[in-house]
Amino acid sequence: MKKKLAVVLFNLGGPDGPDSVQPFLFNLFRDPAIIGLPAPARYALAALISATRKKSAQANYAIMGGGSPLLPETTAQAQALEAALSTAAPELETRIFIAMRYWNPRAKATAAEVAAFAPDEIVLLPLYPQFSTTTSASSLKDWAKVYRGPGVSRAVCCYPTQGQLVAAHADKIRQTWEAAGRPDNVRLLFSAHGLPEKVIKDGDPYQAQVEATAAAVAALLPDLTDWQVCYQSKVGPLAWIGPSTEDAIRQAKADDRGVLLTPIAFVSEHVETLVELDHEYAEIAHEIGCAPYLRVPALGVTPDFIDGLKAMVLDALDSGADVAPAGGWTCPAAYGKCACKRGRAA
Repeated sequence: MKKKLAVVLFNLGGPDGPDSVQPFLFNLFRDPAIIGLPAPARYALAALISATRKKSAQANYAIMGGGSPLLPETTAQAQALEAALSTAAPELETRIFIAMRYWNPRAKATAAEVAAFAPDEIVLLPLYPQFSTTTSASSLKDWAKVYRGPGVSRAVCCYPTQGQLVAAHADKIRQTWEAAGRPDNVRLLFSAHGLPEKVIKDGDPYQAQVEATAAAVAALLPDLTDWQVCYQSKVGPLAWIGPSTEDAIRQAKADDRGVLLTPIAFVSEHVETLVELDHEYAEIAHEIGCAPYLRVPALGVTPDFIDGLKAMVLDALDSGADVAPAGGWTCPAAYGKCACKRGRAA
């Protein structure tokens, strides 16, 4: 009998139609990792935010056909990874599962499927290369609450400089730049989802890991030496890490540069790429005359990326550690919120 391996891929999730936009937003904002208030106040605020943002969010999802493409994209990644692992480790019976944090399939339903599979080994693999308390930690904690089935669990907490991830980003950037005729007047912008400054000051390693990913990718692109990290998707009145992607585009224009913009912290296309990058920021660039405006696709099922996921799963099995970073990364001591510093996933 083959040993059974279950790999659980974690991601944010997204509404599958207009009617699920408000409940998706409610699930998002009631997460204590997103809004750190006591439960009654948090739930009331989540209800208010989801109601007031419903129409604008529906309009954004309408640009993508009414719902998020994140689940189909993640399903394609799961299928590619399952095929890669089946070839690399034929001695294992491998199945890949998907657990979304804020919309279906949620962790509770996926946990039941994994338990029914009755695995000997489980690898928990967030599709967030850069760890944050608001993403990977929240997903892993949610999973720990609901999974009661068999199997030895191991978690990959972060992999910001994993070699194949970095190579996949560099190849996507190079291909986009070359397809545009190799313009020499562009600034490479690594755009990542932002976070409030107070989250980072409290020991969250996300910004340090994003910057490490960008530096590793830039090192593979000697023809693109003008580069910068920036952050998008700010909401609310708090101060966020910066510079903002909008400000970076405006500064590029002021410096007589176009932009080559790559989503460095997103491995799939979704609202932040297909709406913010392809429409909102593109319109700003057009209005101010920042040209060219080039957008690099997300990694999707890029072979290097899938091979990197495969390598991390196999390494996690071999390591014997309950939770660990991958690709040689170690968080600096200041970032105690990372699971690799705590030695536990949740």
